[in-house]
Amino acid sequence: MEGITFLTQEQAQKLDEELMGPLGFSVDQLMELAGLSVASAAATEYPVSTHPRVLVVAGPGNNGGDGLVAARHLHHFGYSVTICYPKPTDRPLYNGLVTQCRSLGIPFVSAQDLQEVPLAERCDVVLDAMFGFSFKGAPRPPFDALIEPACGPDLGLLWNVEAGDDSGEGLRPDMLISLTAPKLCAQQFSGGHHYLGGRFVPPQIRDKYRLQLPPYPGVSQCVRIGGSARCAAAGPANVADMRMTYGTAGQSLDEADMATAGPIEEFDAWFKLAASCGLKEPNATALATSDAAGRVSVRYVLLKGFDSRGFVWYTNYDSFKGHQLEANSSAALAFWWEPLQRQVRVEGVVERVPEEESDAYFSSRPRASQIGALVSMQSTPLRHGRRELEERAARLEAQYSDESVAVPRPPHWGGYLLRPLRVEFWQGRPSRLHDRLRYVRGAVDSDQWRLERLAP
Repeated sequence: MEGITFLTQEQAQKLDEELMGPLGFSVDQLMELAGLSVASAAATEYPVSTHPRVLVVAGPGNNGGDGLVAARHLHHFGYSVTICYPKPTDRPLYNGLVTQCRSLGIPFVSAQDLQEVPLAERCDVVLDAMFGFSFKGAPRPPFDALIEPACGPDLGLLWNVEAGDDSGEGLRPDMLISLTAPKLCAQQFSGGHHYLGGRFVPPQIRDKYRLQLPPYPGVSQCVRIGGSARCAAAGPANVADMRMTYGTAGQSLDEADMATAGPIEEFDAWFKLAASCGLKEPNATALATSDAAGRVSVRYVLLKGFDSRGFVWYTNYDSFKGHQLEANSSAALAFWWEPLQRQVRVEGVVERVPEEESDAYFSSRPRASQIGALVSMQSTPLRHGRRELEERAARLEAQYSDESVAVPRPPHWGGYLLRPLRVEFWQGRPSRLHDRLRYVRGAVDSDQWRLERLAP
């Protein structure tokens, strides 16, 4: 966390007052941004595939409102969410947040309910949204009784926002999510994950409080700023217990619907839906190849086109996968789109695309990528390490420094087309009774596809 600014309680209060005053932010707007940040951070470290059940314990103030917003977003992310909101605030803003959660079917439980069933049986993650940085003193009923079952015995006091755990008996969460800017007590946090959320700080606030905050990656609503990460004390991951709760996407596959379209038309619809889910590279696909002796290799490539012929990607013909494809033209692709709980598998025969097609795609690439295709003799050992690669890159960048001169497509670089013989569409369903529908044809030049359902 080197270089990051930590706020005192007074600074944090004044900052919020300015945001909600001259800078025009409303309480509900900040609450929405905070709750989204919390949900995003929690989902980053505790994915739905391994931690599907989340309990949100919400307090009566703004921190509790943030928790209600986070609960709503986590539900939409695919989690099974439960809310404990023992002292609801009777104001339109909070009543609206409760209504939104109830309309999604998110169950609410009482504080007594939580004490009757061990939390380990109820949830995989407890999201503490009880009190914010303005809280002072010890928690009063019913929150004092909630802390012990959530965090273990002898953890009955909360941290001071500036002094931290001055009693030595405070909560020891695995994850801390700071909002807007971390508070002084966060300097003492020694848990696994410390995130910052609240991607809305205006320049006036940043300059006035001399805030040093990290940049947010991409379109993320949160950024990791500390924590012991993969603590050795946590031990090895229990891979056997990692499982996803399927069926939350609420979709199913029906033969009657898919019989009206061919596999390419169906793939087009699925791909467009996957691209709309915010995935950075929905065109990432695992490519499996094998050599003449049947030795199999798999890696990820980026799909760069598909049409009635099949599926196209580009690579170095002299690469390991290129040599395998020249020796054995049978290959397979697999796409996995987790937000939709969908998978597509394609098996068929590979051939090179026409040279003019490779030329057209190569000319559309960024100039740096064009030079990169000349630099890397893909899959060959670098006897002199990375330096060898960087020196070659520098020479070619100098050679093609005049951007009016086109970079030629190297003869060893171009596209491959996989003509499908089998295309399977897989949809996650509850109890592992997934839907699997597969299109099959006897030859790559046949227009006749047979649709069949496979056992999951």
